[in-house]
Amino acid sequence: MISTRRAFLTSAAAAIPAAAAAAKQQPFFGLHPFIDANPKAVFIRRTQVPHKMDAARKLAEGLKLGREIFVPMAQAGIPISHKILLKPNITSVRSKRPEVENWGTGTDPDFYEGLILSLKELGVKSLHSAEANMYYAWHYRGFMDIHQRHGVRMNDPEQRLDTGRVNPEVNWSTVPGAVVYKRIPHYAPVGDSDSWLLNIAKWKGHSMGLTQAVKNVQGLVAQPYVRFCPGWSNVTGCPDHMKENIAPGVEQKVNAYFENHKRLGYARYEVSPEQKVSPIAQEIWAHKTLDHHSVLKTGLAMIEGIYGRDGDGFNIGDDYLTNLVMFSRDSFRLDLVGLWLGGHEPGHINVYRIAKERGLSDTFNPWDVPVYEWVDGQAVPRKLTDFPRTELKSIYLRKDGEPFLHLVNEPFDYDKIRV
Repeated sequence: MISTRRAFLTSAAAAIPAAAAAAKQQPFFGLHPFIDANPKAVFIRRTQVPHKMDAARKLAEGLKLGREIFVPMAQAGIPISHKILLKPNITSVRSKRPEVENWGTGTDPDFYEGLILSLKELGVKSLHSAEANMYYAWHYRGFMDIHQRHGVRMNDPEQRLDTGRVNPEVNWSTVPGAVVYKRIPHYAPVGDSDSWLLNIAKWKGHSMGLTQAVKNVQGLVAQPYVRFCPGWSNVTGCPDHMKENIAPGVEQKVNAYFENHKRLGYARYEVSPEQKVSPIAQEIWAHKTLDHHSVLKTGLAMIEGIYGRDGDGFNIGDDYLTNLVMFSRDSFRLDLVGLWLGGHEPGHINVYRIAKERGLSDTFNPWDVPVYEWVDGQAVPRKLTDFPRTELKSIYLRKDGEPFLHLVNEPFDYDKIRV
């Protein structure tokens, strides 16, 4: 039923601009010149979707936005022959709740399909998507149908890396300044010289705070390296075949960061370790994530927030119609804006502050980020406070006596605390 409905919507949307699209095809494409010229800015588009299950409106929003931000170019752009790697959040969980109540566990499939249509109008033919996690869930909201319909090639997530075999579908990268991972394996075409990454994350609660753009691309890392969350068990206790790719002195490095952060009095380092992801596991997750981002090149990062979700990222949580889509060339700055609009204080979410310490981001302060509203293909200067905040509560480092779902919103003095 879902597949038939989407097939109809797709054919209807594609038929309208077919002649015009063929006429404007060029050998290259790129980002809208203003987006390209402002890599430190975050752009926010207010969508007009009356209900989260309105497939036609969501697809139309994705198609319209894609047409505005991806532009044909005669030269000096991304060749349309390049491998365009799409990274939605495909996560979906089938619990005892009705399917509609689990829809917000990942990127909206209809909006995603609209973006694909906009890229195909430009003449892009080599579309790819990669994901390490939850193969069984790829079908739940129709992603496999979308990929088959549009010729998007997928990886084999069930492959496991060991020293006994060579995997031609995996590219290895050496991490500069490694803390946990000395080398990281990605599913191809990540790492190919002729690839370009479009990261389409979901705006949702997670044990790491909000999932968003920085977290979303974790799924490009091959098994079992993709397991960033288990703490020491997948570092000092990792399988033998992984040990040669763990950074020398990893315990000393991680513990030095951790103890210094405790000494500086950053919030939530004192909370009980008896929770899903403990303070030290959060620290390890942050460094694995930053090792990963140090070798990853993103063309454009996006957070789909047509409807946001609170909760743990999986079974627990509810959806809220928020009608926002955020995007930027800078994944870290994008997430700072998403965190603040989601009711959280970014200075207290470890990975963004540590990114500044390690030189992978130039700020963890959302008030440093230029914000524009994207209106019909134009960027209009705005203040962060011009947009509504939605409390997307999560399970991140819960304090004693705090509700299971909570905001990380203690005041943070960005003028005083400078990393």
